[in-house]
Amino acid sequence: MSDIALFQSQGLLMILRWIHFFFGIVWIGHLYYFNFTQGPFMAETDPATKSGVTQKLLPRALWWFRWGAMFTFLSGWAYLGIRGHELGGAFLQTSYGITILMGAILASLMWANVWFIIWPNQQIVIANAEATAKGQPANPAAAGAAARALTASRTNVLFSMPMLFFMGTASHLNILVSETSQVGMLFAVFGIITAALEYNAIKGKTGPMTTVKGVIHMGMVLLVVLYALVEFFL
Repeated sequence: MSDIALFQSQGLLMILRWIHFFFGIVWIGHLYYFNFTQGPFMAETDPATKSGVTQKLLPRALWWFRWGAMFTFLSGWAYLGIRGHELGGAFLQTSYGITILMGAILASLMWANVWFIIWPNQQIVIANAEATAKGQPANPAAAGAAARALTASRTNVLFSMPMLFFMGTASHLNILVSETSQVGMLFAVFGIITAALEYNAIKGKTGPMTTVKGVIHMGMVLLVVLYALVEFFL
């Protein structure tokens, strides 16, 4: 038993990695399905089909979506906590620590958007579809709830591109960190940018992220900007 690699000191980290990968695929896969596939379909289909999808398909997909987000979030921070403890004060003196923390912050904002914006607003949309299917009056708040859920969902697609890049960068791209690196300034500027985008998810509109092509383009722009900040400050 002691010779089995999974039961060695790094075994827990490998298990957490696997859990993180598995639920991350479930979560991000559904995020892209909602934005790239279901959304355009719902915009073109007939009202009866749209109502059926909202009542029957959407609740099932959202269940996997939100719990995928939850277990990705929990396993990711558990893994990061162990690695941070191992590295100690050197954590933010390595490109691994800096870039994986940036990715984790983006992912945490995405998790919060799922649980506190997208899911509550989609519950209103689903309840409205069920009510109108029974001949009851439509809920006037449903349209606004759908718009707010869409903005948060588009923001998650926006965040996902640099998030995935930095998660990969952490282990596969070594960026020189020296005594002259301005790690504090990097996180300050990073925080301002992400806070502004998150504020838009809460209060704003989709803007250039309205279309699938638009959100992909904006996600790539954000990725380039954030990576440029890493190179500039480090």
